[in-house]
Amino acid sequence: MTLGVIGLALPDEAILSFAGYLTSKNNLQLLPTLISAFAGTISGISISFFIGRRFGVKIIDKIGIHFHVTKEKLEQSNIWLTKYGNWLFFFGYFIPVVKHLTAITAGSAKVKYSIFALYAYTGGLVWSFTFVLLGFYFGRKWTKLIERVQGNILLIILIGLLILLIWVIYKLLLSLKKKNVL
Repeated sequence: MTLGVIGLALPDEAILSFAGYLTSKNNLQLLPTLISAFAGTISGISISFFIGRRFGVKIIDKIGIHFHVTKEKLEQSNIWLTKYGNWLFFFGYFIPVVKHLTAITAGSAKVKYSIFALYAYTGGLVWSFTFVLLGFYFGRKWTKLIERVQGNILLIILIGLLILLIWVIYKLLLSLKKKNVL
């Protein structure tokens, strides 16, 4: 979890959910799994915070590309920090890419560590427990879930295609609007 939260391209949510699944099959114990998930999460976010505090945003110029972190993404994180304040540290875990950048942004912006930790650690607790417990819950019902998905696969594909079509039309309309065609 630590490496994923720092910014390595790891499927954190899938790892946590799989750990929850393993607990449902009694391959892991639930309480130590929850504690480990939380500890990995807060250690990763803390390391990112202190990287931001020590090196600032200049670190993104040097090594950001290796972690799929661009200056544009960091600027977006700064905008969100200004807009949403400390709550970004809590909810940022649930937004792809944001969880990797909020701590670096907070560290470089000289946010007080105690404030950062209060929001980020609480968010990390909710985030890590959510995915472990989802894996645990669905692990017990995995065969029923697979049967439902297989029984509704055509509907799922159609909904996915509809969402994709709406997105393409939206992007096309945006493009036309920018070109003043609409």
